Amino acid sequence: MLRILLRKARQVYRDLQFERSLPPLAKRERKRDRGGLPIVDPGPESCIVSTLDWIRRAQDHSRTGDGGFARDFSLIKGCWASSYPETTGYIIPTLLECARKYNDADLRSRAMRALDWLVSIQMPGGGFQGGTVDQEPRVAATFNTGQILLGLAAGVAEFGDAYRPSLRAAAHWLAESLDDDGCWRRHPTPFAAPGEKAYEAHVAWSLFEADRVDPGHGFGAAGLRQVQWVLRQQRANGWFDKCCLGDPLRPLTHTLGYVLRGIIEAYRWSGGQIFLQSAERTADAMLNVVGRNGELPGRLDSKWRSASRWVCLTGNAQIAACYFLLNRFVGRPDFLDAGRRLNSCVRRTVCLDGTEEIRGGVKGSFPIDGAYCSYEYPNWAAKFFIDANLMELQEADHG
Repeated sequence: MLRILLRKARQVYRDLQFERSLPPLAKRERKRDRGGLPIVDPGPESCIVSTLDWIRRAQDHSRTGDGGFARDFSLIKGCWASSYPETTGYIIPTLLECARKYNDADLRSRAMRALDWLVSIQMPGGGFQGGTVDQEPRVAATFNTGQILLGLAAGVAEFGDAYRPSLRAAAHWLAESLDDDGCWRRHPTPFAAPGEKAYEAHVAWSLFEADRVDPGHGFGAAGLRQVQWVLRQQRANGWFDKCCLGDPLRPLTHTLGYVLRGIIEAYRWSGGQIFLQSAERTADAMLNVVGRNGELPGRLDSKWRSASRWVCLTGNAQIAACYFLLNRFVGRPDFLDAGRRLNSCVRRTVCLDGTEEIRGGVKGSFPIDGAYCSYEYPNWAAKFFIDANLMELQEADHG
């Protein structure tokens, strides 16, 4: 008993020391978040505009200054990070969609600049590295290549053949590295726990997009093989095994969002009812843990119970987008309502005033000291937040 009390006392002391060392802006945001979820929801339009401006700054202030988007802004370090190839890839389709929606030539130009940088760092054979551009070891990784392929496909659709060779090389590299049973095992990222990953269904989506703009190579068929493997990891209650970066027993809603979106995209690509049924089963189960104000625990266990006291805001946005997509296919008002609540929760955490480093940015966790990207504003949280709000506006137009 004494040993337990001493351990707890040491932890309290370490926590107090850490709190004292926090920079002023980090202390302010921590205090703000400890006051609870703000009451005011600023709405989708103002958040989209503000978060797009934050993404522009993430490109302009990347520590490596290369055309990619800074991985994050850290309140602890007080600076922007280096460019992150993976997330730069899937930010590109978001920029191009917003460029069309808002007739914004700057966003279109930024997407092209990011594409040119990605093409310049493609590795021999067609793959792309994991981690930030300056992280070691620098090795080609399946997941990262897939997310960049989403950007290359959008680039071919928007700008034409200039990006087709890079797209084709990346898509062939992915399709040819798929194992016979449909699982990717040969090129794991060194920045996640080892093992098979069901959330690589999000990589399969990139092969569907590649096939749409460059058909005739079997990219879409390879993607479907992978998602069929993913379905074999699903339990009867909608749960997916092998679905986290580091803790498969308590996966992040972020990685659950990846797998759910990949399965929905398999349905969109193929029309196969098995994919729609799988996605609806998981979405149904998640309804029970979406709070009244849209708070979804950042980690969940295999019985769909909360396994954290904080919200992964990235996961909230990703799963909101999945609910909006599923509502289009199955006409579920409860899905539509869940998507709106999840979005509203994230919107209420976003500062639309204040310093430019955080204005319009989306925190990793709410509260900001939660265990996912603690005290950081990651660029992918901003990307998925914009996507989900665009979808909410589209649902309002359709309604």
